[in-house]
Amino acid sequence: MIAVIDYNSGNIKSVMNALNRLGASATLTNDVKVIKSADRVIFPGVGAAAAAMEELKKRDLVDTLKEYERPFLGICLGMQLMNSFSEEGNVDLLKITDNKVKLFDKSYGDKIPHVGWNEVLLNSDPIFNGLKEREYFYFVHSYYVQASSNTIARCNYAGIEFSAGIKKDNFYGFQFHPEKSGEIGEKLLKNFVEVKL
Repeated sequence: MIAVIDYNSGNIKSVMNALNRLGASATLTNDVKVIKSADRVIFPGVGAAAAAMEELKKRDLVDTLKEYERPFLGICLGMQLMNSFSEEGNVDLLKITDNKVKLFDKSYGDKIPHVGWNEVLLNSDPIFNGLKEREYFYFVHSYYVQASSNTIARCNYAGIEFSAGIKKDNFYGFQFHPEKSGEIGEKLLKNFVEVKL
Protein backbone atom coordinates (compact mmCIF):
# COMPACT_ATOMS: atom_id res chain seq x y z
CA MET A 1 0.00 0.00 0.00
CA ILE A 2 1.15 3.54 -0.84
CA ALA A 3 0.56 6.24 1.77
CA VAL A 4 -0.09 9.62 0.15
CA ILE A 5 0.60 12.24 2.81
CA ASP A 6 -2.32 14.54 3.66
CA TYR A 7 -1.08 17.75 5.30
CA ASN A 8 -3.50 20.38 3.99
CA SER A 9 -1.42 21.04 0.89
CA GLY A 10 -2.92 21.00 -2.58
CA ASN A 11 -2.46 18.69 -5.56
CA ILE A 12 -3.68 15.55 -3.78
CA LYS A 13 -6.50 14.66 -6.16
CA SER A 14 -4.38 14.50 -9.33
CA VAL A 15 -1.82 12.27 -7.58
CA MET A 16 -4.52 9.91 -6.32
CA ASN A 17 -6.13 9.80 -9.79
CA ALA A 18 -2.79 8.94 -11.42
CA LEU A 19 -2.18 6.12 -8.93
CA ASN A 20 -5.70 4.81 -9.53
CA ARG A 21 -5.03 4.72 -13.27
CA LEU A 22 -1.95 2.61 -12.55
CA GLY A 23 -4.01 0.22 -10.43
CA ALA A 24 -1.88 1.02 -7.37
CA SER A 25 -3.34 0.66 -3.90
CA ALA A 26 -3.07 4.12 -2.31
CA THR A 27 -4.47 5.73 0.82
CA LEU A 28 -4.61 9.45 1.58
CA THR A 29 -3.53 9.73 5.22
CA ASN A 30 -1.80 11.67 7.97
CA ASP A 31 -1.99 8.76 10.41
CA VAL A 32 1.50 7.99 11.71
CA LYS A 33 0.79 4.27 12.13
CA VAL A 34 -0.54 3.94 8.58
CA ILE A 35 2.45 5.81 7.17
CA LYS A 36 4.96 3.70 9.09
CA SER A 37 3.35 0.49 7.85
CA ALA A 38 3.06 1.59 4.20
CA ASP A 39 5.16 -0.06 1.48
CA ARG A 40 5.96 3.37 0.02
CA VAL A 41 5.16 7.02 0.62
CA ILE A 42 4.28 9.81 -1.80
CA PHE A 43 4.66 13.32 -0.40
CA PRO A 44 2.94 15.77 -2.80
CA GLY A 45 2.28 19.44 -2.27
CA VAL A 46 1.56 22.87 -3.62
CA GLY A 47 1.85 25.99 -1.48
CA ALA A 48 4.22 27.82 0.84
CA ALA A 49 7.09 26.10 2.65
CA ALA A 50 6.61 27.76 6.06
CA ALA A 51 2.89 26.98 6.23
CA ALA A 52 3.52 23.41 5.08
CA MET A 53 6.15 22.84 7.79
CA GLU A 54 3.72 24.12 10.42
CA GLU A 55 1.11 21.63 9.19
CA LEU A 56 3.62 18.77 9.37
CA LYS A 57 4.54 19.74 12.94
CA LYS A 58 0.88 19.98 13.97
CA ARG A 59 0.29 16.47 12.67
CA ASP A 60 3.48 15.14 14.33
CA LEU A 61 4.76 13.97 10.93
CA VAL A 62 8.27 15.45 10.82
CA ASP A 63 10.17 12.55 12.41
CA THR A 64 7.86 9.97 10.79
CA LEU A 65 8.78 11.21 7.32
CA LYS A 66 12.50 11.71 8.02
CA GLU A 67 12.84 8.20 9.48
CA TYR A 68 10.89 6.36 6.75
CA GLU A 69 13.04 3.55 5.32
CA ARG A 70 11.15 2.32 2.25
CA PRO A 71 10.73 4.06 -1.13
CA PHE A 72 9.67 7.70 -0.64
CA LEU A 73 8.75 10.24 -3.33
CA GLY A 74 8.39 13.99 -2.80
CA ILE A 75 6.64 15.97 -5.56
CA CYS A 76 6.99 19.74 -6.11
CA LEU A 77 6.65 21.34 -2.64
CA GLY A 78 7.06 17.84 -1.19
CA MET A 79 10.49 17.61 -2.83
CA GLN A 80 11.47 21.07 -1.61
CA LEU A 81 10.49 20.22 1.98
CA MET A 82 12.92 17.27 1.94
CA ASN A 83 15.86 19.71 1.93
CA SER A 84 17.50 21.77 4.67
CA PHE A 85 16.32 25.36 4.35
CA SER A 86 14.02 27.48 2.16
CA GLU A 87 14.26 31.14 1.28
CA GLU A 88 10.45 31.01 1.06
CA GLY A 89 9.65 32.19 4.58
CA ASN A 90 13.28 31.61 5.69
CA VAL A 91 12.28 28.30 7.24
CA ASP A 92 14.14 25.14 8.25
CA LEU A 93 12.85 22.07 6.43
CA LEU A 94 13.01 18.28 7.01
CA LYS A 95 16.80 18.17 6.45
CA ILE A 96 16.76 14.85 4.63
CA THR A 97 19.40 16.51 2.42
CA ASP A 98 21.69 19.47 3.07
CA ASN A 99 20.44 21.33 -0.01
CA LYS A 100 18.87 24.78 0.07
CA VAL A 101 15.72 25.99 -1.69
CA LYS A 102 16.14 29.35 -3.43
CA LEU A 103 13.98 31.87 -5.29
CA PHE A 104 14.55 32.23 -9.04
CA ASP A 105 16.19 35.53 -9.94
CA LYS A 106 13.28 37.67 -11.13
CA SER A 107 15.66 40.14 -12.79
CA TYR A 108 16.75 37.52 -15.34
CA GLY A 109 13.76 38.19 -17.60
CA ASP A 110 11.98 34.83 -17.62
CA LYS A 111 8.53 34.69 -16.08
CA ILE A 112 8.34 33.62 -12.44
CA PRO A 113 6.78 31.27 -11.50
CA HIS A 114 8.19 28.75 -13.94
CA VAL A 115 5.02 27.24 -15.42
CA GLY A 116 4.78 24.74 -18.24
CA TRP A 117 6.72 22.00 -20.01
CA ASN A 118 10.49 21.97 -19.90
CA GLU A 119 13.23 19.58 -20.99
CA VAL A 120 14.82 17.56 -18.20
CA LEU A 121 18.17 15.76 -18.43
CA LEU A 122 17.94 12.42 -16.60
CA ASN A 123 20.83 10.59 -14.93
CA SER A 124 21.06 6.80 -14.85
CA ASP A 125 18.77 5.50 -12.10
CA PRO A 126 16.19 2.67 -11.87
CA ILE A 127 13.43 5.27 -11.41
CA PHE A 128 14.04 6.34 -15.04
CA ASN A 129 13.82 2.86 -16.60
CA GLY A 130 12.24 3.06 -20.05
CA LEU A 131 12.71 6.84 -20.32
CA LYS A 132 15.08 8.69 -22.65
CA GLU A 133 18.06 10.72 -21.44
CA ARG A 134 16.04 13.87 -22.16
CA GLU A 135 12.30 14.07 -21.49
CA TYR A 136 9.76 16.86 -21.07
CA PHE A 137 7.86 17.31 -17.80
CA TYR A 138 5.38 19.85 -16.45
CA PHE A 139 6.53 22.40 -13.85
CA VAL A 140 4.81 24.98 -11.62
CA HIS A 141 7.21 26.65 -9.14
CA SER A 142 8.95 29.88 -8.12
CA TYR A 143 11.58 28.27 -5.89
CA TYR A 144 14.14 25.65 -6.82
CA VAL A 145 16.50 23.18 -5.16
CA GLN A 146 20.16 23.86 -5.92
CA ALA A 147 22.01 21.30 -8.02
CA SER A 148 24.16 19.05 -5.81
CA SER A 149 25.52 15.53 -5.41
CA ASN A 150 21.90 14.46 -4.75
CA THR A 151 20.77 15.65 -8.19
CA ILE A 152 19.55 12.89 -10.54
CA ALA A 153 17.68 15.13 -13.02
CA ARG A 154 18.53 18.65 -14.18
CA CYS A 155 16.60 21.47 -15.78
CA ASN A 156 17.51 25.01 -16.85
CA TYR A 157 15.31 28.05 -16.24
CA ALA A 158 15.92 31.75 -15.56
CA GLY A 159 19.64 31.25 -16.07
CA ILE A 160 19.84 28.52 -13.41
CA GLU A 161 20.57 24.82 -13.73
CA PHE A 162 18.53 23.37 -10.87
CA SER A 163 17.57 19.99 -9.47
CA ALA A 164 14.52 18.69 -11.29
CA GLY A 165 15.07 15.42 -9.41
CA ILE A 166 16.99 14.39 -6.31
CA LYS A 167 17.80 11.14 -4.54
CA LYS A 168 19.28 10.29 -1.19
CA ASP A 169 19.15 6.67 0.00
CA ASN A 170 15.46 5.66 -0.24
CA PHE A 171 14.26 9.25 -0.79
CA TYR A 172 13.38 10.51 -4.29
CA GLY A 173 12.10 13.98 -5.12
CA PHE A 174 10.87 15.64 -8.31
CA GLN A 175 10.29 19.35 -8.78
CA PHE A 176 8.02 18.71 -11.77
CA HIS A 177 4.60 17.07 -11.57
CA PRO A 178 4.76 13.51 -12.96
CA GLU A 179 1.00 13.18 -12.38
CA LYS A 180 0.46 16.09 -14.83
CA SER A 181 3.13 15.07 -17.34
CA GLY A 182 1.17 12.69 -19.56
CA GLU A 183 2.42 9.23 -20.50
CA ILE A 184 6.05 9.96 -19.52
CA GLY A 185 5.00 11.11 -16.05
CA GLU A 186 2.78 8.09 -15.62
CA LYS A 187 5.67 5.82 -16.61
CA LEU A 188 7.82 7.50 -13.97
CA LEU A 189 5.16 6.97 -11.29
CA LYS A 190 4.85 3.33 -12.36
CA ASN A 191 8.62 2.96 -11.97
CA PHE A 192 8.38 4.39 -8.45
CA VAL A 193 5.58 1.96 -7.58
CA GLU A 194 7.82 -0.91 -8.74
CA VAL A 195 11.31 0.31 -7.76
CA LYS A 196 13.39 -1.87 -5.46
CA LEU A 197 15.83 -0.13 -3.14
